[in-house]
Amino acid sequence: MAREQFGICAEPSLHGYYLLFNVLDDKNAHIKQALSRLPALFDKYADRFSEANLTGVVAIGANYWDEIWPQARPQMLRSFEEIKCDDRIAPSVNYDLYVEVRSDRADVNHIVAEKVCSLLSDGVELAEQVRSFRFLDGRDLTGFVDGTENPQGRHRREVALISNEQDADFAAGSYLHIQRYKHNLNLWNTLKVKEQEDVFARTKIDNEEYTSENKLPTSHIKRTNLKDADGNSLEILRQSMPYGDMKLQGLMFVSYCHTPEHYELMLRSMIESDENGHFDHMLKYTQAETGAAFFAPSLNFLALLAE
Repeated sequence: MAREQFGICAEPSLHGYYLLFNVLDDKNAHIKQALSRLPALFDKYADRFSEANLTGVVAIGANYWDEIWPQARPQMLRSFEEIKCDDRIAPSVNYDLYVEVRSDRADVNHIVAEKVCSLLSDGVELAEQVRSFRFLDGRDLTGFVDGTENPQGRHRREVALISNEQDADFAAGSYLHIQRYKHNLNLWNTLKVKEQEDVFARTKIDNEEYTSENKLPTSHIKRTNLKDADGNSLEILRQSMPYGDMKLQGLMFVSYCHTPEHYELMLRSMIESDENGHFDHMLKYTQAETGAAFFAPSLNFLALLAE
């Protein structure tokens, strides 16, 4: 039975380190060997710093997959499609590899990220790195709790992981989408608290969701809480974390799911205007600067890369 990468469904951490790589020409053999060794590297440092609750995730870019594993492809793996509507855009940026390191210690994340870069160094260029952190009680830098609708308990695995029935060859894997958002907090903070709450359709301090009749059609919750034809909620598992300093602030958005469709529908609902011209007004105060699609395979698959 395939085993998932434990970082996919792990509980929230205090610190994160996201590494995005592009593979150099003719380095696929080296990369396959290196990727197969990353789970053991994570285990080593998780044991060494047991109090840090270290977890890691390795994912392969949709555009790179066929180069590293031409034998087969996850059934629904596809490239991140750029979306534009008026002045709103979800850009697509190509990355070949994604490595997520999370723990309750920033120094441990730094050590592990350094080891990851050393292991991959002869075959990649580091295209982007983002250090993130937990803010207060799991809030975004806008001051609102992030990921309130996340699945809990065993349901996290049902939402995030592919089952044998869905795609037996890639069971226990997950479709991953990332976007790095840059917030305009100066503009956001010109709003009164009630105006901010209306943008989200949720109270700021108590984190209570508005009743249906009080949700504006442009609110973030209204645009992202979607249902299928049978009335079932389209869920994703968010592992997002804030990042930033005194000059730059934002959110590293990370979504895991057993299908890419849920995320894609949510993103289109946010950006594209409906028949009444409604879109997610949160996009007035934040802008995605990156966007990419990956597949996070099972531990069993990563082990196969060494053969």
